[in-house]
Amino acid sequence: MHPQTSAHNQEHDEVETVVGPSVHVEGDFASEGNMLIKGMVSGNVRTSKLLTAESGSKIMANVKAGSAVISGTVRGNVRVEDRLEVTASAQIAGDVECATLVVEAGAKMQGKISMKGVEIDVPKP
Repeated sequence: MHPQTSAHNQEHDEVETVVGPSVHVEGDFASEGNMLIKGMVSGNVRTSKLLTAESGSKIMANVKAGSAVISGTVRGNVRVEDRLEVTASAQIAGDVECATLVVEAGAKMQGKISMKGVEIDVPKP
């Protein structure tokens, strides 16, 4: 088993907050633990750990997380400190900022992407 996959699955086992598929949260939503979104959140979402937005989920505001796996829809800016994984079923309309970005074929993204550590010298004419 790949080391990242093992750690990723372990993080899922420790989910502290779940927004079920029939739940609609209005207003800002924050947690210091792992979050699993299956329903709809109409407000900013923040966690210092892993955010998982499953296929069919909708987040209609900005997202800030330690790491994230997005399979649903996000209409807002996404700011992830470490790794952002965007799966084939994901749709993101907003700017993305992260350290590591993984995008599966089929994912739809619209916005600016910024990644930490880019140091490209552009020669002057």
